[in-house]
Amino acid sequence: MTTREVLEGAKAVKGQLALLSTEEKNNALLVMADALEAETDKILAANAEDLSAVRDTMNTVMQDRLRLSADRVRGMAAGIREVAALPDPVGTIINRFTRPNGLKMEKVRIPMGVVAIIYESRPNVTSDAAALALKSGNVCVLRCGKEAYSSSCAIMKAMRSGLASLGLPETFLNIVPDTSRASATELMTATDCVDLLIPRGGAGLIRACVDQAKVPCIQTGTGICHVFVDGSADQEKALNIIENAKTSRPSVCNAEEVCLVDRSIAKEFLPKLRKRLTDDRTSGGKTPVELRCDPEAYAIIGGKPAGDTDFDTEFLDYVLAVGVVDGVDDAIRHIERHSTHHSDAIVTENAEAAALFTAAVDSAAVYVNASTRFTDGGEFGLGCEIGISTQKMHARGPMGLEELTTYKYIIRGNGQIR
Repeated sequence: MTTREVLEGAKAVKGQLALLSTEEKNNALLVMADALEAETDKILAANAEDLSAVRDTMNTVMQDRLRLSADRVRGMAAGIREVAALPDPVGTIINRFTRPNGLKMEKVRIPMGVVAIIYESRPNVTSDAAALALKSGNVCVLRCGKEAYSSSCAIMKAMRSGLASLGLPETFLNIVPDTSRASATELMTATDCVDLLIPRGGAGLIRACVDQAKVPCIQTGTGICHVFVDGSADQEKALNIIENAKTSRPSVCNAEEVCLVDRSIAKEFLPKLRKRLTDDRTSGGKTPVELRCDPEAYAIIGGKPAGDTDFDTEFLDYVLAVGVVDGVDDAIRHIERHSTHHSDAIVTENAEAAALFTAAVDSAAVYVNASTRFTDGGEFGLGCEIGISTQKMHARGPMGLEELTTYKYIIRGNGQIR
């Protein structure tokens, strides 16, 4: 089947999906989740094929993004069930009012229609995107990277079997069989079929979609996420937050890439940082974090001198750029120069510093005394997310059900003319 045929099939059923009741959509999601778990062995076998194909070409951190396990499949099914339990935004009346001429007006949430998602080597996106799209009344067209194609197809086949068992069109959920650049371009330009395009991946993919798309496109985040350690910070708290933000899963977009330290505590704090992230992790048999330090930080703890682009790089690895700044104002200026407006954090015991940081840092998620790793649909109570938007129009931050809807006005009259 060609990409064009997939798109036309998706467009043909979008009206049918939009008219399903909340109960019908929830029942479909629960059956999809059950089918996913029932097909775990087949999904893991397909995933093993994908992993085997990239074993010599993909680093171990990125392979972790690709790897599935029985626990991860159960987690994907649980995510679908969580989406089923969430309130349905479709049909929600956002506003209701009556005009002086007697016209009664309602602003009502409706599905987008056909939502296309281009993503790379994260097969769990397949189930997350499908669940959120279906619950919000949207037909989804998924185009994954070649590295995850076998896994994603196995996941899609299981979920579609669930739909088929209920007599629902399998074309509510679609995966593009072509993983070439041509298929991505076709999705970007299919103005007659695609109502919204969401890219999930690296900076190159997102830039290509934003620059080339003729369909409405959400700019999702590469994450150059910062943690600033203020002079008043509880230093043990800061070390815990930094280690979690950097090492709990370094291959994801909400992982910390830059640590900024107030000059007033740099000589005291930076050796502790090196010990926690490098020395202790090495002695504990864990992967150490490579610290790429600006001149001032390097003079205190050594490590590796930061290069010209290190403060503008999404490493997605056990690498952290470290810099010394002159207080909260300087940290804010640094973040404004280098941030991708995804997630940035301050660790502080000073309420005024926290208030200034949260007001001045222009990112989708701004944290006080917490890890940036919480920028996630599940952690935000959205069940899962279809992407994390770093733009300001329509949606910002983790995108859940509500962000996959638009609205229309319904006007009721009694013969009024203008």
